[in-house]
Amino acid sequence: MQNTVESIPQEKSLGSVCDLPLPPELELEMEQEILEEIYKHSEVSSSQYGINFFIIGLFLLLACSIQVVGVSEKDLKIFLIIPMLIQVLWMLWYILRNSTKKSGQKEKDVHAGARWLRCGISFFALTTTAMDALNLGYFVGYRDCMPLADAVYPVAHFIHTSFQVYFLWFHSQDVIKSYKTLERFGLIHSVFTNLLLWASAVTTESKHQLIEHLGRLSSLGFVNISVDEIKPLCNCTTGICHEFSKGIYYIYPFNIEYHILASAMLYVLWKNVGNHMKHHGNKRSFNLHGVAIGTILGLVVLAVTIGAAFIYISRIGRSKTSSESALTIYYWYSIIVLFAMSLASVIGLILYKMENKPTVQGHSPSIKLDANLLVCAASGSWITSWGAILALMFAGSYQMYTWFNLPYSVLVIIQKYVQNIFIIDYLYCEDEHHILDDIEIPIPIFPSEAMLFENHTAIEAFTEEVKEEKDKDGYIGNILEDNIVEKNSSEYNAKNNPTDNGNEKDKTKSLQPPDNPTSSNKLQDSPRFRKVILKNLTIFLFLCNVSLWIPPAFGCRPQYDNGLEVSVYGFSPWIILVDIALPFSIFYRMHSVYSLFDVYCKI
Repeated sequence: MQNTVESIPQEKSLGSVCDLPLPPELELEMEQEILEEIYKHSEVSSSQYGINFFIIGLFLLLACSIQVVGVSEKDLKIFLIIPMLIQVLWMLWYILRNSTKKSGQKEKDVHAGARWLRCGISFFALTTTAMDALNLGYFVGYRDCMPLADAVYPVAHFIHTSFQVYFLWFHSQDVIKSYKTLERFGLIHSVFTNLLLWASAVTTESKHQLIEHLGRLSSLGFVNISVDEIKPLCNCTTGICHEFSKGIYYIYPFNIEYHILASAMLYVLWKNVGNHMKHHGNKRSFNLHGVAIGTILGLVVLAVTIGAAFIYISRIGRSKTSSESALTIYYWYSIIVLFAMSLASVIGLILYKMENKPTVQGHSPSIKLDANLLVCAASGSWITSWGAILALMFAGSYQMYTWFNLPYSVLVIIQKYVQNIFIIDYLYCEDEHHILDDIEIPIPIFPSEAMLFENHTAIEAFTEEVKEEKDKDGYIGNILEDNIVEKNSSEYNAKNNPTDNGNEKDKTKSLQPPDNPTSSNKLQDSPRFRKVILKNLTIFLFLCNVSLWIPPAFGCRPQYDNGLEVSVYGFSPWIILVDIALPFSIFYRMHSVYSLFDVYCKI
């Protein structure tokens, strides 16, 4: 009986071991794992919300484009106004909440939201606000027969653009550590809101281009289809509505670039939520020293591009002869520029391989996004180029100018392929300044006079103790004393005889091997010469990509006007394919400009 009674407290004591509190480190680790699991679920949930929201908007945009019964352009604009206002409220909440935190507690991703990138999006936002003003002026002219949504939309878009530019200018580098689910959903909502606005702008601009394209083909006798642009049913009260409408379509390319760039920057912010930054960049200097050749060649290409685009726009659709000459000039110009860009990219790749630069181990989401966007955006041009090559193979009859489409399409594929490799290799390479910053160089510590004096007094005290001891041989103290006397005498002679000290320095210098100025200059000049060549190639590619962005953005689109692909694939399939692929091609050129600027700063 006594044994059973004694066993009860023992069992209680064993059970109490399981109830003991865990160490604080283990509790913190378990809490961190639970939080990471919750945050992973919030990331997946927010991405699914964004995709479904984008799909709803795309279907509504499609229904409005094909004029489904019951769906009007007014419904589409009301739908777009609501997410814009929601994003504005979220950005306002984030800015106010973030202003209460101390700036020292914020972690930044220096690869995201570079200053030149923020300046670029500010420029595109400025042109977008000008487009909103033109839209509002167009509504004022037709206010008697246009719905109120056409007036509310540009005002809401202006407010949305102003808040978003402020948000991206001051918070595009934020690494959000609070793991708030609201912040994830707010950012992904902002990403897909800008994507919907981009898709809406692309659709509107494609409709305008299609109407002009059909008019050209009808006048040249390619097709017997004529489509008139839908106009309001009342007369313009201001008398300048046509000028407003024309100005709007000239600004649409800048509006398209603004929204796709804003969505990319917001996506980086969303990916950086809770990110642990392993790779921190440094401030890069930008200078134009030694790049005169590349700059001059690039500016020549830019000037020729403006001339070729003017000739194309002024001649295309006038007559059959003028259209053929415009297409021939455009193809020859593009072939020469694309060949030069391909050659520059190949030379840049060879020089890059000669440098043997290391690769960044921990990549920022912005670097990964830049590389992925380059490849994905290039696929738009690859689609139209391979379509043109196959059309040349299977077409029954040819016009003379259509043969130039073959080398043009081949060079488009090659140029973007090689340029992508060149840019991505440099985006993923380690910055030399960053490597030097990470290396901890040991600083030699030289003893000061005070330390020498302390050591000298310590040795004297030690020798006195040794002298007091009675050693059998009695030579330890004498040796230490003699060493101290010799040391003091040498220091005294060095101070009083500077010539002797100089002779000793000359002796040490004579022991060093003589410098070879020719070999050191060769070692220094070779990397410097390669760097100058790379900078010239990069600035040349930078200006060439700016040049090739201009013609398709402002109406030079031979994929529409040559009539070859339409005769092979049919009118509707080819036009739909071009309308989908061409905006990606235009975006590729502008994104290449951003990436090449980053490459130039890294060289």
